[in-house]
Amino acid sequence: MEQKSLSLPRRSFPVKIYNTLTRRKEDFSPREPGKVGIYVCGVTPYAYTHIGHARVAVLWDVFKRYLEFRGFEVTLISNFTDVDDKIIAKANEEGVPAGEIAERYINDYFEAMDALGVQPADRHPRVTEEIAEIIKVVSGLIEKGHAYEAQGDVYFDVASFPAYGKLSGRSPEEMEAGSRVEINQLKRNPLDFALWKAAKPGEPAWESPWGPGRPGWHIECSVMSLKYLGEGFDIHGGGLDLVFPHHENEVAQSEALLDSQFARYWVHNGMVQVDKEKMSKSIGNTSAVREVIKKWEPLVIRFFLISTHYRSPINFGPEELAVAHKGWERLVNAKRRLDKVVAFASSGEGADTPELNEVREAYAQCREKFLTAMDDDFNTALAISALYELVRAVNPHLNQVLQGNNNYRTDLWLGAFADCQELLTTYGDILGIFPEGGAAEAADSSLIADLVEFLLELRAEARVAKNWELSDRIRDRLVQLGVEVKDTPTGATWELKR
Repeated sequence: MEQKSLSLPRRSFPVKIYNTLTRRKEDFSPREPGKVGIYVCGVTPYAYTHIGHARVAVLWDVFKRYLEFRGFEVTLISNFTDVDDKIIAKANEEGVPAGEIAERYINDYFEAMDALGVQPADRHPRVTEEIAEIIKVVSGLIEKGHAYEAQGDVYFDVASFPAYGKLSGRSPEEMEAGSRVEINQLKRNPLDFALWKAAKPGEPAWESPWGPGRPGWHIECSVMSLKYLGEGFDIHGGGLDLVFPHHENEVAQSEALLDSQFARYWVHNGMVQVDKEKMSKSIGNTSAVREVIKKWEPLVIRFFLISTHYRSPINFGPEELAVAHKGWERLVNAKRRLDKVVAFASSGEGADTPELNEVREAYAQCREKFLTAMDDDFNTALAISALYELVRAVNPHLNQVLQGNNNYRTDLWLGAFADCQELLTTYGDILGIFPEGGAAEAADSSLIADLVEFLLELRAEARVAKNWELSDRIRDRLVQLGVEVKDTPTGATWELKR
C-alpha cells in the first residue's frame, strides 16, 4: 500500500517562555535567528545523582529536543562544579584526592542520565579546566572597579552594580536576611560575595595574582557560559532554588564586566519534594537515581519527571510513581499496537465511516494540542494529555483489527493508523518516553500483549463452545494479573491496569 505523506508542521507561531527576569511569558526571540544557546547549571559531584538533579536534566533534554523539532540549531552547555567545599570535605573524610571524589560522581551522573535517556549536553565544562579564564575575568572586574582584593580573597562589590536584585526582585534588606551571610570583616558590604578564595591548608589551590586559591562558586558559571556561548546568550536555566543568590550574582558580575546583557531569558524549574518538603541532601530526603531505577523502569522515572509543568513543584513517592507507571505503560502499549497494525498488508479499498472520521479528528486534535502545549512555556503535562486523548480514540479500533475484523484492514483505515503511529512516535521521541528499538523492555511489553491476545482467543473459543467455566477462569485470572477484560458486541477488549 502506498502511504500518504504525513507532514508534521514546524509551526510559524512563536514559542513562549516564562522569563524569571521579567516575571511574564515572552515570545522567544533568539540572539541569532535559527540558533539557540542554552546554559544550565550542572551538579556539584560529591554524592550520587538524585532525582532532583534528574528533573533538571530531563526537562532540558526535552526542551532541547522540542526546539530542534521546531527547526532551531541548539547548543546546550551544562557544567560540573568539580572543586567545592563539599567535595573537599568528602575527600578529607575518605582520605583521597578531591579530584577522585569528583570523578566518581561525575561518572555516576553520566550513568544515571544514560539510564533516563538524557542526551549529553554539547559540552560539559569543568571548573578545574577553566581556572585561567576565571582568573582573567576576576582581574577584569577588579580593573573596572567592581571587585576588590582582601588578604588573598577577592570580593565582588555589590554597591558598584545598582541593578543588583533585579532577577530575584528582592530588596537589599531581603537579600541580606535571606542569604545567610557570614560575618566577615574583610567585606565592605555583607552582600559582597567571593570571586576568589585564598587557599586553606589541605585544599586544592591554583596560583593567581592574589596568591594561591580557588574560584568562588558564582564566578565559575559566568565564565563557562560566556566562554562557550558568548555575551547575550539566549537561555540560562536551573532550579528555582538558584535564583538567589547564585543566579542573581551571576547577573551582577557578568553585566558589570560586559556593560551589556548577560542572558536574555532565565528559566527556572520547580523543586522535587518528598512529603511536600524540598528534596535536599542537607535534609537527608534525597533518592539516588541508581537506587530508584532498581525498583522502577527508568523511562517511568523520566515520564514522572515531565508529567507536571516544569515551573511547578512535583512530589516524589511510590504512589506518584505508580500513577506514572500506569500512564507510561498505556502510551507504550498503544505505540506497540499501532506498530503492529501498520505492519499489516492492505486488503483493498474501503469507505469513509463516522468511526474513521473520529480517528482522523483525534489525530488532528492531538497534533494541534501537543504543539500548542509545548509552544506555551514547554507545558509537557498538557502535551502528554494530548497523547492520552489520541490513544483513547484509537484504542477501540486497534482492538478490532487485532481481533481480526477485516473491515479495519482497508487502505483508508491503515492510512489513518499510520498517521497516528507517526504522530505518537514523533511526539514520544520529543518527550523521550519510548524504549529504544530492540530494548528488553519493549520486547517484554510485546510478549505480554501477545500472550494476553492468545488467552483471549482461547476464551473466545470457549465461549463459542459454551464452556462458560473455562471462559470465566481465563477472564478472572487475567484480572488477577492486572488485565481488565471487557466484552463488547464485537468482541473482547483488554487494558493493562497495573
